[in-house]
Amino acid sequence: QVQLVESGGGLVQAGGSLRLSCIIPGLTFSRIGVAWYRQSPGTGRDNVAGMSRDGDNIWYTDAVRGRFTISTDNGKKTVYLQMNNLKPEDTATYYCNAGPVRTPLGYEYWGQGTQVTVSS
Repeated sequence: QVQLVESGGGLVQAGGSLRLSCIIPGLTFSRIGVAWYRQSPGTGRDNVAGMSRDGDNIWYTDAVRGRFTISTDNGKKTVYLQMNNLKPEDTATYYCNAGPVRTPLGYEYWGQGTQVTVSS
């Protein structure tokens, strides 16, 4: 069982920045795609950013485009989500997602989530 390990969440004021990290052990990094999702209480889990297996396709949901950046460090088997100019509506639990095949429900493997809270 592959367990992704997220870190970097916390409390920040509106306009501030956070960088989330996700270590992906046990998978060949060049053979997987990666994504970040978020979920607020009472809502579904939304895909906010992702990167295809070959790195050629990177996507962002409209709400975060221009403020969030997804990146990877293959040597460290880590995927990052740099979040700038944070807004209170970005408050959510953020989940790392990775795997070789992307389905409408995401990739196969998930992290436990890290909480991001943005105060106004």
